[in-house]
Amino acid sequence: MMRKVKLSLGPTFFNWPPEKWRDFYFRIADEAPLDTVHLGEVVCSKRLPLIEAVIPEVVERLEAAGKEVVVSTLALIMSKREMNIVRELAASGDIMTEANDVSTAALLAGRPHVIGPFVNIYNEGTLAWFVGNGAVRVCLPVELSGIAISKLIAASEGAKPELEVIAFGRLPLAVSARCYHARANGLHKDNCAYVCDQDPDGMELETLDGAPFLTVNGTQTLSHSCCNLIGDLATLAGAGIRRLRLSPQDADMVAVASIFRDVLDGNLDLVTAECRLSGLVGGMAFSNGFFHGIEGARKAGPLAAAE
Repeated sequence: MMRKVKLSLGPTFFNWPPEKWRDFYFRIADEAPLDTVHLGEVVCSKRLPLIEAVIPEVVERLEAAGKEVVVSTLALIMSKREMNIVRELAASGDIMTEANDVSTAALLAGRPHVIGPFVNIYNEGTLAWFVGNGAVRVCLPVELSGIAISKLIAASEGAKPELEVIAFGRLPLAVSARCYHARANGLHKDNCAYVCDQDPDGMELETLDGAPFLTVNGTQTLSHSCCNLIGDLATLAGAGIRRLRLSPQDADMVAVASIFRDVLDGNLDLVTAECRLSGLVGGMAFSNGFFHGIEGARKAGPLAAAE
């Protein structure tokens, strides 16, 4: 059953240098056991010109490797310029597009497209509306529990959209009009000097008591811990999930994808997989609380019990 589950790589949220961004995806194309790769700028439109020049060669490399390419769009559209960027992309029709904002979904109406995790789909009626609008795949919001995911899968059986869950990476929680990175460095958003490039995995925050709290990435708020559903794959597959998304971190994502593929194929045990993943992200704390219906930062399930 789990062998049928496909793996996707979500868009890179962080501001990496163009050469690093390009080389990252070249290696993904050549070595990673992934079915789909998402490209594009989701967080800040100011970053898009930095990678525009290398996007065509990355797309060509990925498609030559037999991987489906999806272009992910902005999660928050705040200006006419940004709306024009999205309109141009939606009008091209050359490549599968992921809408991360309802206005983008409206532009894609009647065409096959993907709905990203920034769009709030929490119930059967909302899911049915987006499927009727043309969505053939939906990456569900990160806050949903396993029970809620199962109900959405059951409700969508007739329409058969492909439902996807983020299974690895810092979780996208919110996007703001303000730039936290600029503010933290005494700068204004319009003259930010792209200081978010100083934190390739985001800038970690602590509470006043010194406890780890959240991570910020420009205008984006992410979880402090790294979501890791490696111990929940059998439950997800049993519920009917046929696609999992890995969100890029500043780590060896080829190795991360290979570990998930090996577990799905029955070639690697969970304890070994978890240990290897921990080593790849420098011991970053893992969590899967949302999936288990508890606080998102917590860890539950068989691997938590084993600890």
